[in-house]
Amino acid sequence: MCRYLISKVPLGSGSGFPINTFIINIAGAFAIGCIASAAGRDLDGRLLLFLKVGICGGFTTFSTFSLETFQLVEAGAWTAALIYVCSSALLGILAVFSAQYLLR
Repeated sequence: MCRYLISKVPLGSGSGFPINTFIINIAGAFAIGCIASAAGRDLDGRLLLFLKVGICGGFTTFSTFSLETFQLVEAGAWTAALIYVCSSALLGILAVFSAQYLLR
């Protein structure tokens, strides 16, 4: 439900860059970093699995990321596609590191 609501927020500059999915995926990476950090605090394994797979997996959207990348390439927006892929991967990893750092 949160992913759907964020996808409906009118963001973007009209450039075609999929900012909503980008925000969802970076926020999800930060969330899973927080959850992984909390894992060392005697949380039930089933709860961790639910939070990682159920909540974060249901919130983030790799399939949409892949489709939007394909659509950018198909539209000839190679630069936007490259920026989207590279910044998503880099900022996603940095979000996990940030969450781990903040919660330790």
